[in-house]
Amino acid sequence: MALPPDLAVLMVGVAARQAASPTAMVQAGLPRIHRSDPFVPAHGAFNVAVWDLLEKCGERRKA
Repeated sequence: MALPPDLAVLMVGVAARQAASPTAMVQAGLPRIHRSDPFVPAHGAFNVAVWDLLEKCGERRKA
């Protein structure tokens, strides 16, 4: 499904501004979390229910 051109341009602009935000810049400079860190969830997601939902949506789109 294609987006209307105006909406697509708007979304690209929003994504660009978010990526250039001070918060994004700081987060990009943070070190990667290693699996050996005791605070990293074993399943890899902080919210398993949302992760499962995203996985199901991704599988449905591939089919």
